[in-house]
Amino acid sequence: MRITVLMGGTSSERDVSLASGLRVAQALRSRGHTVTAVDTVHGALTAAEESDMLASGVMRTLPPEQEALLRLSATALPATVRAMPQAGDVDVVFLGLHGGQGEDGTIQALLDLTGVPYTGSGHLASALAMDKDLSKRILKDAGVPTPKWWMARLGESDAWRTAEYAAGAVAAIGMPMIVKPSKQGSTVGLSLVKREEDLALAIAEAFRYDDEVMIEEFIAGRELTVGVLGDHTLPVGEIIPKHEIYDYECKYTAGMAVEVFPAALSDAERTEVQRLALVAFRALKLGGYARIDFRMAHDGTFHCLEANTLPGMTELSLIPQAAAADGILFPELCERIVQLALRGRL
Repeated sequence: MRITVLMGGTSSERDVSLASGLRVAQALRSRGHTVTAVDTVHGALTAAEESDMLASGVMRTLPPEQEALLRLSATALPATVRAMPQAGDVDVVFLGLHGGQGEDGTIQALLDLTGVPYTGSGHLASALAMDKDLSKRILKDAGVPTPKWWMARLGESDAWRTAEYAAGAVAAIGMPMIVKPSKQGSTVGLSLVKREEDLALAIAEAFRYDDEVMIEEFIAGRELTVGVLGDHTLPVGEIIPKHEIYDYECKYTAGMAVEVFPAALSDAERTEVQRLALVAFRALKLGGYARIDFRMAHDGTFHCLEANTLPGMTELSLIPQAAAADGILFPELCERIVQLALRGRL
């Protein structure tokens, strides 16, 4: 099968995307497929370029200001459009993109125009899941518990800098709270705020990555994740980070988090969180595969944090670990995702 793996892009998760995409390309080649690895900014990668990137690992290479300039540059979107494969040139596109235009439905809409099948969710579901405010509204309506939240929007006013705003947010959400960009992933720009006087600084940091910021209730307890592959839930995983929260460093630095698959849960607890994951998956109209993240409070209740439509596929990523716990090795996982893409768009 002829497969193009799209990766890189212009979001703050560019390096994670490259690490995911290159690993996927290797896995699919091991299954006998003809694979072209494409960075949507720079074009098709040579074997030497792939080798150099694989050796470099995952790291932050650009501050948000430079990433923003790249996203807004005159060449970014045209380069992405030129990178789009055409029907007849490829059998399927594997999306190894994370965040930004790669995960918010933009690339998916372009691929819909070309008629080329692609992995993951369609453009509407991708956009809904990426917008944390909208997705939480849908989850709540579908009966999936989610932490309380409050939105701050850049440009409406600078009210979030005032003591009155902080007091209102604290009254509505309570302390401690999580502050994060509304349309980012990989915990980019995320802060755990424990003191009211630190709220404005945390919001300002999140605004470096997005024009909307979510202030969310922090649920003390266990961090759980449920992978969904087609209509099948993978074993529940528990993340035990070295830091208080599962931040960027813990996600992509070896030894900074312990991931346990399957998580130590009772049968009833496992069944319930997997049920909620499927409800969330269907309510958001997701397709192919996704990862649904939860917090399990001390009272045993589950609270859905978000849905990841293009979860990481690096060596440290959670979906590959969950699949392995289900007896699915990484190359087979990648091939199953490809088959789901073809089946969903026949």
